[in-house]
Amino acid sequence: MATPPSESNESTASSSTDTSASPNTNGTSPGEPSTNKWFEYFLNGVERLGNILPHPVTLFALFALSIVVISGIAEWLGVAVEDPRPGVDRTIEAISLMNGEGLRRIVENLVENFTSFAPLGTVLVALLGVGVAQHSGLIKACVRGIVLTAASVRPKGDGIIAFILEPRRLVTLSVVFTGVISNTASELGYVVLVPLGAIVFLSMERHPLAGLAAAFAGVSGGYSANLLLGTIDPLLAGLTQEAAQLIDPEYTVHAAVNYYFMIASTFLITGLGTWVTLSIVEPWLGEYDPTMASEDLSDDAQLEPLSDNEKRGLKWTGIAALAMTAVLALTIVPEWGVLRNPDTGEVLNSPFLNGIVAIIFIAFVIPGFVFGYATGSMTSDRDVVDGMAEAMSTLGLYIVIVFFAAQFVAFFGWTNLGQIVAVTGAQFLEDIGLTGPLVFVGFIFVSGFVNLMLGSASAQWAVTAPIFVPMLMLTGYSPEVIQAAYRIGDSVTNIITPMMSYFGLILAFAERYEKNIGIGTVISAMLPYSLAFLAGWMVLFYLWVFGFGLPVGPEAPTFYTP
Repeated sequence: MATPPSESNESTASSSTDTSASPNTNGTSPGEPSTNKWFEYFLNGVERLGNILPHPVTLFALFALSIVVISGIAEWLGVAVEDPRPGVDRTIEAISLMNGEGLRRIVENLVENFTSFAPLGTVLVALLGVGVAQHSGLIKACVRGIVLTAASVRPKGDGIIAFILEPRRLVTLSVVFTGVISNTASELGYVVLVPLGAIVFLSMERHPLAGLAAAFAGVSGGYSANLLLGTIDPLLAGLTQEAAQLIDPEYTVHAAVNYYFMIASTFLITGLGTWVTLSIVEPWLGEYDPTMASEDLSDDAQLEPLSDNEKRGLKWTGIAALAMTAVLALTIVPEWGVLRNPDTGEVLNSPFLNGIVAIIFIAFVIPGFVFGYATGSMTSDRDVVDGMAEAMSTLGLYIVIVFFAAQFVAFFGWTNLGQIVAVTGAQFLEDIGLTGPLVFVGFIFVSGFVNLMLGSASAQWAVTAPIFVPMLMLTGYSPEVIQAAYRIGDSVTNIITPMMSYFGLILAFAERYEKNIGIGTVISAMLPYSLAFLAGWMVLFYLWVFGFGLPVGPEAPTFYTP
């Protein structure tokens, strides 16, 4: 799960502890030896395989260097393919960068490759706004308010509504749902909601690790589901667009291309996450023994309610949000709206969608400042600037990764290797007869498998998009649908890979409640979510795209015609 700071791929293997404390499914409680050795073998294999990989920065540097070397060999061997696009009569030949002309091109464009890399600016701008809302305390207050409200519900009578509103179920649903929505604010869900989920469950005399697992499943397993657009959407769209332009230089991909599918996925992931928590994970964990904690948990026994000051701040924030929504509606609802397409009058391909990052920025800055001013956490413009600077201070590693990723993507395009691989791969799929919808089954599994070793959405997509997007475009599928399928594979294995950048943090949270916990415990608890999400999401994808023929987002075709 990355990109922005939340997706840096620093190895967390060093955070592991004794895996012999892993719980198991034969009825024993956490802390007793596990008899399911096969899972430990699987875990150790994933860990060893992940540890073989170098740091993401080094990885992209090696990829870029490899492209230079491979391009020289490919040109020397005369590697070429016929352009398969109708009406185009040309041969796509490998172009070497291992010569004087190639070296001059690399040197002259090194800076431009970095500064023009599409995802960079979108992430920086969006996180400026998120930083203000986080610094003011708005996001933390919203999360606590949602969960506490759910915990206070007391249903009357019988029936399905009363069944759902029963506090135990409703709180679980709220934790998972809030985790999904928190993805809009990038890494905040990991830092705030995951430990909060454990506290919520403990305050209700439930196993805190079940609450932690439910929150983690929503935040990370549901990373590509949401009711709102977040920082990851323009980031992936930028990478998809650059990959698509290897085949069609004029092709554009906007940030909302998966929005419809994301909305539907939100309810799917919330429902599945709630069911897995209540039916599998919580019974498996059993009754919690406070003596297993590594520290005094008396302060966690009660979830701190919203103060009068925070309630007042949320009230004024709601008013500000309504006012912003009204103003925004005036720019896109009427036919004369200034953010509609000035030529066609449409909302699609309009300044509104093309500038969605600016909307996200404003949607966090204004409510964040209003909340901060109302509660006293922000009193001047200096506090707003501090919030933005705090968000930017977390992006150091991401910017370094982007520099080398941008060079890799640029080199891949210059050498024509991306187009050659795409044409060859598409021809192979045609030769074996795998060009229909079933091609996405393999693609989703491959995406999920790669994510086990490269736990950053942006880093993984920067590597695989230049290969898979052109390849599947040439078999007739649009970049928008390809991106939606990729996001399924990437999301469902986020919660079971130690290579995910926040896995070490999750393990640290868990150690508060189980002092002898190991990564096997965490992964064992998250595996049912991963399997349920994978199965349910694939069914939804096929029904949505091929069963009902629905678009995955606004102006997002299912098929691509060269």
